[in-house]
Amino acid sequence: QVQLVESGGGLVQAGGSLTLSCAASARTFNYHMGWFRQAPGKEREFVAYISKWTGVSTYYADSVKGRFTISRDNAKSMVYLQMNNLKPEDTAIYYCAADARDSGSYYWNLHKYGYWGQGTQVTVSS
Repeated sequence: QVQLVESGGGLVQAGGSLTLSCAASARTFNYHMGWFRQAPGKEREFVAYISKWTGVSTYYADSVKGRFTISRDNAKSMVYLQMNNLKPEDTAIYYCAADARDSGSYYWNLHKYGYWGQGTQVTVSS
């Protein structure tokens, strides 16, 4: 069992940057990790994924590709989401999620992940 706590959200102007952090209560090297977001009135959607162990595989939603970067530091049990060139449509609550199963398939599906943080608010003003 792992508990996740996100931080780093806030208010930023369009074009700005933020780095979100996800701290885990247990070692995360054997968890697939994902970031999701949920805007008001919308469903929770996939943002980014990083594979377990070395994080050799990363995938991104088309809407953030080239602007966001997911990374992990297993020694610190941390996962990060570097967000650059932020847009008003990036405004949402951002959630960190973990999956302990072996397969990295269906990484975009929120039902794959058994552990979730409480979320951190990101607001991008125009």
